[in-house]
Amino acid sequence: MGEVGMLLRGWRDTRRMSQLDLSGRSGVSTRHLSFVETGRSRPTRQMLLRLAEELDVPLRARNELLLAGGYAPAYPESALDGPPLADVLSALRDLLTGYGPNPAVLVDRHWTMVDGNAAVALFTEGCAPELLAPPVNVLRLALHPAGMAPRIGNLAEWRTHLLHQLDRQAAATGDPVLHELRAELAGYPGGESDARPDGLVVPLRFDDLNMFSMTSVLGTPRDVTLSELAIEAFLPADAATATALGRRMAGSSHGPWAG
Repeated sequence: MGEVGMLLRGWRDTRRMSQLDLSGRSGVSTRHLSFVETGRSRPTRQMLLRLAEELDVPLRARNELLLAGGYAPAYPESALDGPPLADVLSALRDLLTGYGPNPAVLVDRHWTMVDGNAAVALFTEGCAPELLAPPVNVLRLALHPAGMAPRIGNLAEWRTHLLHQLDRQAAATGDPVLHELRAELAGYPGGESDARPDGLVVPLRFDDLNMFSMTSVLGTPRDVTLSELAIEAFLPADAATATALGRRMAGSSHGPWAG
């Protein structure tokens, strides 16, 4: 089996899709698809892109498929500090500011903090300096016993939520770094919760604050780097938290995240 065939088979298995299913969605015959997966047939560039689209393969992995098939990558991968992304990143930073006084962070595919608004200081206060030294991983910061964890009132519930979220992301992307991060976080103390969650969303009970998280991604990215960015915002789950967040940030001297 050729490399491109093995990659396609791997993504099809990950998506739990049969050859017949993928054939029906992509318009590629099951016979041809079987030949491609076993290395008996070389797929065209157009076919690889069509199959990757139907398999919902991340842009980074689509480039890997193309390279394995002998073709040039289809999607650019720009540096975060390079001119091509400047306007989009500026807009994303404006969005972070707009979320204030609610904490919000911009993260990459490995949950490394790219930027954050001033309210993030509510979370980082008192955390060990080594956890705040760039690059800051927000999941490690949240669950590490020298990070936010001691101040999370429902740690077992929140920890279970984050581990399940990481499981889904690792399965969807096939990224080995996420599997390693998951194993690390699972080794931290805090327990797991198998109780049926109450309420409409899984809350983050941090000190006297009661919040829920919301993740935002770009809807139509054509750049690998942009496709892997997300904003994680923490919004008040009740009126008391909204008031407390506004009061805390009104008296805060913290500027934007500078990590």
